[in-house]
Amino acid sequence: MMVIGIDPHKRTHTAVAVDGVGRKKGERTVQARGEGYVQLMVWARKVAPDQRVWAVEDVRHVSGGLVRDLLAAGETVIPVPPNRTAGERRSGRERGKSDPIDALAIARLALREPDLPRTSR
Repeated sequence: MMVIGIDPHKRTHTAVAVDGVGRKKGERTVQARGEGYVQLMVWARKVAPDQRVWAVEDVRHVSGGLVRDLLAAGETVIPVPPNRTAGERRSGRERGKSDPIDALAIARLALREPDLPRTSR
């Protein structure tokens, strides 16, 4: 199973795919609207063709459209509270703060915390 961590923003969403032990397998940034969501789904199906879950930082006013589209497509979404990602980012190997580092931290947090609620259609 692959986990795709999403760091959502008003204009773009950055995704990082990790395998079951947290190794980074891919990265993609798309526009935060319909066509960008389609590009993200196509990319995710190539990177993780069999089984995947989406760990999305739970910032509803910027991630709501993506989450709705993912659920409508039959995907499983794990909402990740923003206050939980800071600690994961600090414990990571990469220093600093960037969208890919944040997306990676979100994905790894979802792997490490199996009790986070999952939403599916």
